[in-house]
Amino acid sequence: MSTADSRSAAGVRVEIDDVQSGALRPRPVPYEGKFIFLRVDDRHAGRALLRRLLPVTSGGLPSADRSQDAWVAVAFTYQGLRALGVPQESLDSFPRAFREGMAARAELIGDVGESAPDRWEAPFGTGDVHIALSALASDAAQLGKELERARVAFEDTPGVQVIWQQEVRQLPTGRTTFGFRDGISHPNIEGVGLPGSNPQETPIKAGEFILGYPDETGSLPPMPTPDVLGRNGTYAAVRKVHTNVAAWRRYLRANSSGAEQEALLAAKMVGRWPSGAPLTLAPEHDDPELAADPHRVNNFLYRENDDRGYRCPAGAHIRRTNPRDSTIIGDARMHRLIRRGTTYGPPLPEGVLEDDGADRGLVGVFLGAHLERQFEFIKAEWINDGNFIGYPGEKDAVAGHHGGTGTVTIPEKPVRRRLQNLPSFVVTRGGEYCFVPGLRALRWLAELED
Repeated sequence: MSTADSRSAAGVRVEIDDVQSGALRPRPVPYEGKFIFLRVDDRHAGRALLRRLLPVTSGGLPSADRSQDAWVAVAFTYQGLRALGVPQESLDSFPRAFREGMAARAELIGDVGESAPDRWEAPFGTGDVHIALSALASDAAQLGKELERARVAFEDTPGVQVIWQQEVRQLPTGRTTFGFRDGISHPNIEGVGLPGSNPQETPIKAGEFILGYPDETGSLPPMPTPDVLGRNGTYAAVRKVHTNVAAWRRYLRANSSGAEQEALLAAKMVGRWPSGAPLTLAPEHDDPELAADPHRVNNFLYRENDDRGYRCPAGAHIRRTNPRDSTIIGDARMHRLIRRGTTYGPPLPEGVLEDDGADRGLVGVFLGAHLERQFEFIKAEWINDGNFIGYPGEKDAVAGHHGGTGTVTIPEKPVRRRLQNLPSFVVTRGGEYCFVPGLRALRWLAELED
């Protein structure tokens, strides 16, 4: 038995059927989806809505039947729980970051300048977002069925208003608006029964992702009360991020001597080639065959395979956001997240270097049991601070806030290269911190009484 198997066998078993499907299962590929924000103007109406949503909300692991590979998830902001009439004692038991909300924490997580909350798209950061619905499916027909079931629930409930909607879907290229495949990595979570994407990763304690179970410290993560409300829940940082694709392409063009060097520079900043092949395993050229092999595409470590960053620079996006075994300050296992990136908007046509004015980017959902230790730490320390990797003053090459003055170091022999004057390639359009309750907790919320 391997180390990973031993740790899994010794761990707890998660009550997976009580955990919302959207929390743990990887999104389908390809996918169609939609995010819907609701405002609750009457707590009785809000509770009635939850009773209608209960049979629509999915729990448990993915179905082996692809035609059933769809789900609806329900999450709440702190203001949403207040609007539903959750007792103050319970509200006070939530962590400070959740109670304050993402907009109040913007400076801490690097949402400044053109990404600051005063420039966010309404209703993000206004306090009006109370309930966040999300639906994902493998095709448009299945998504339509799921959305229709949810629509009946909220459209027949006076006192609850739809205040924002965003469609998302995988582009025909199967890649993000920047042209890179994503959704490759998924943590190996103890007791869940889903394989992780990196065979070299020993299972991570379930309490890093789901409330009610021990985390990597051996303790239970702080959980809201009563127990029925917190157990099998998790937190989600939901963000809409605009991608400045034209600026990305122009910067690559201006700092390369030809098409081949341009492709390599882009890969150095991301950490993977467009196909998804990691630089750590394919340092010179893209390798679509490697990228298509699920047993190889994520089977690497940094300290063991590329400690000096000659293959994948320390400042590359995927290395900063998941340093694996890199030599860094702290324990990377304490800061893992489940990432659900979904693409919105049209692609910028291939080769176009000028912005066409279209809104495009991603709606990301970042899940974990510790908002401060996971999402906020990664944003503040790993993306927007280079001290932890030995490059003070540098930020994530792709996701960092640069404002035209950023720098990124690319180790090379005989002399390292340092890129200057990076613009911000991504701009935050808005974000909310949400609580994703288990299904029993959802019923508890629906049955609240005055």
